Amino acid sequence: MQNLKLALVQTDIYWEDSGANLAMFEEKLWAMDQKVDIIVLPEMFTTGFTMNSANQAEPMNLHASKWLLQMAGQLKSIITGSVIIKEKGNYYNRLLWATPEGELLQYDKRHLFRMAGEDNYFSMGEENKTFTCKGWKIRPQICYDLRFPLWSRNSATPEGEMDFDLLFYVASWPASRVMAWDALLRARAVENLCYCVGVNRVGEDGNGVAYCGHSAAYGFKGEDIIQVGESAKISIVELDGKALLDYRTKFPAWKDSDSFSLD
Repeated sequence: MQNLKLALVQTDIYWEDSGANLAMFEEKLWAMDQKVDIIVLPEMFTTGFTMNSANQAEPMNLHASKWLLQMAGQLKSIITGSVIIKEKGNYYNRLLWATPEGELLQYDKRHLFRMAGEDNYFSMGEENKTFTCKGWKIRPQICYDLRFPLWSRNSATPEGEMDFDLLFYVASWPASRVMAWDALLRARAVENLCYCVGVNRVGEDGNGVAYCGHSAAYGFKGEDIIQVGESAKISIVELDGKALLDYRTKFPAWKDSDSFSLD
């Protein structure tokens, strides 16, 4: 398994202004000084975390989808982040995964943040997804999903083949609860014997909610690989595939894990 290089894009987001946000992200991405395999954008990167789904949603294969595919093709990198999508009369907080080859995959947020009324304006995702890149199996999640470890639980075959190697979260996680964000990202890495990456935004949204970033990458032993801090920046992190496989062989905790099923 080759090493994997990611760009974590921590930034402010213009409130409910898709055009301004796409232009801003395009400028930031073209200013990157090195090639990466995957570029990770925050949750609802075109609008901010708004419940105004009826006015801010777009169908699949329109502006955000086309922009992601265009940028992925030009930069020769996978680009991912979540947007508001309308499909068959329902609204989804949907993570899109655009590849340089023109493939567009998706994951719908499972756990809707009821404290902001997200469950009143969006439909819940029904299934986990696993994407691939350079031999890595990658599990996408969105923000509030982080609080529910069973949904993101790794499992293994008797031979030790695990469901995923990298777990990542795109988020609009408020500064007032950032200690939980920090703790849970690290815990997800340890309990799942995988790398865990979280990309959060900064700034203040149109509802006056403040965000302080704390995007990060954690290793399979819970060690810090990178802590981005609280400023707007793009941070590059490289994940060591061989080190992960070696550790799973030396410390096969997966052999003692409990079986489970998701209803």
